[in-house]
Amino acid sequence: MKLLKEFTIPFVGLKLGKHYFDYNIDKKFFKHFEYDDFNDANVDVDLLLEKKTTLLELQFKISGYVNINCDITNEPFNQSIKNEFDLVVNFGNEYNDENIDILIIPHGEYEINIQQYIYELIVLAVPTKRVHPGVEDGTLNSDILDKLEELSPREKESKGNKDIDPRWDTLKKLLTDK
Repeated sequence: MKLLKEFTIPFVGLKLGKHYFDYNIDKKFFKHFEYDDFNDANVDVDLLLEKKTTLLELQFKISGYVNINCDITNEPFNQSIKNEFDLVVNFGNEYNDENIDILIIPHGEYEINIQQYIYELIVLAVPTKRVHPGVEDGTLNSDILDKLEELSPREKESKGNKDIDPRWDTLKKLLTDK
């Protein structure tokens, strides 16, 4: 996958201390990853990079919305998302990203690309069950909802024990005959 230049941070030229970066993520960003679950996106990413003598600490904070389709009605809606992630970048002999929140890069590296971390942070912030807010509060009028209501199973109104199969009565006697 080709790296996007705007998400590459050359940390060699930075002084020790805190540095702030902000990004606005939209639909084009996800097209780069060939991810098409979002109809639209508007997510702000705030990144705090703290450069120390032997390592880098990155704190990601995202907030915004992604436009997705409801799992029930397939109606598009804006799902607000918010997420945070901390990453420690350390230096070693070879590249290693086996740990979730620790990245080891070779000693000679002078820049880091953060696009994959932003992508994963946004995608993981979206709930697994995507339900339109209008479905939850009953304000959404949709043909699909009407059809689902029509096809949903109805509970039989029981009148005493008349709906119970008589064979169960015989089995119940076994419990009382001791």
